[in-house]
Amino acid sequence: MRECVIVGGARTPFGKFGGGLKSLKTAELGGIAIREAIARSGADPSSIEEVLMGMVLQGGAGQNPSRQAARLAGLDWSVPAETINKVCASGHRSVTLADQIIRSGDADILVAGGMESMSNAPYIIPDTRWGSRMGHAQSLDLMLHDGLECAFSNVHMISHGNRTAAAFGITRTEQDEWALRSHQRSVHAIKKGFFDDEIVPVLVKSKADDILIRHDEAPRADTSLDQLTRLSPALEKEGTITAGNAPGVNDGAAALVLMSREDALSRGLKPLATIVGHAAVSEEAPYIATAPGLAIQKLLQRTSVPLSQIDRFEVNEAFASVPLTTGKMLGWDEEKVNVNGGAIALGHPIGASGARIVLTLVHELRRIGGGYGIAAICSGGGQGDALLLRVDV
Repeated sequence: MRECVIVGGARTPFGKFGGGLKSLKTAELGGIAIREAIARSGADPSSIEEVLMGMVLQGGAGQNPSRQAARLAGLDWSVPAETINKVCASGHRSVTLADQIIRSGDADILVAGGMESMSNAPYIIPDTRWGSRMGHAQSLDLMLHDGLECAFSNVHMISHGNRTAAAFGITRTEQDEWALRSHQRSVHAIKKGFFDDEIVPVLVKSKADDILIRHDEAPRADTSLDQLTRLSPALEKEGTITAGNAPGVNDGAAALVLMSREDALSRGLKPLATIVGHAAVSEEAPYIATAPGLAIQKLLQRTSVPLSQIDRFEVNEAFASVPLTTGKMLGWDEEKVNVNGGAIALGHPIGASGARIVLTLVHELRRIGGGYGIAAICSGGGQGDALLLRVDV
């Protein structure tokens, strides 16, 4: 079977909710990432055979937002596009699906990634299609309903995070310390320019002024453990998850260019990373925080690569309890995990995060001289995905 390699990638900065990127629709963010990913890969845009982009909050976004993003990126009408929704794993699944398509020989070169403008998620008024004879009509926040609330338990995902933290004996202090670590490492990475190879600055135009956004908006250099410990639990009085040890609500997009190794070499394009394998798991919805650990275990067994051989892990920080739970399940070296911070600091635009961790992993492995890395993420409904990369420098 053919090998699939990543030859390029790019992401926008991740904006705060209602922040610098709020005026850009999801497809616009996706188009920026796609265009830059192709440019950085060196591939001819006319060679792209398909575009797969993850997006969760599709209500009100118009038909097939990935198709819109592909056109905004300048791709021809002849390039098919598909929008993937696997909640937080949407961008991750787009990458693994592209890998499967390339390995099977159905296509040679694809763009895959994810995008989300949570700032533009609409409110709707359900059950009004056939009219309401009397009474109040309540609006529904699609950001919560379609993105952040469990469709099976009808609770916010925070409830599931609290449940798993309690089951694994993860304390509030441990979660706050992890959140502080995330901010400190993200701020350090930004100062050192570690994200420069993956971020494309975004010019936001307005009547008043044009602003060039170069960096992620959410990392805070002034965060302290004292500040984090003073925050009240979110939603549940006895819970341990707070606004400080969970990610924010964000806007952004990430895209990667994938192709077969032989095609990359024949086109004179340099592979940045090789996809070794991937795995997906599913379990009861409340145990979502254990899904990345289970997916990694399945992936290591499938690829016969030992845990000790993994040089870097990128695990999406849906809550601090997720990487902490994963660590208890695997017994990994914590110094290999989210070394440049994670979603708690960088942000979690839900359709884009899965692709972002893959892109960040590629560049981090290249920065340290190569090796093996795993990108893993959980998603609403109790699912988890993990991807193994190898970088040869």
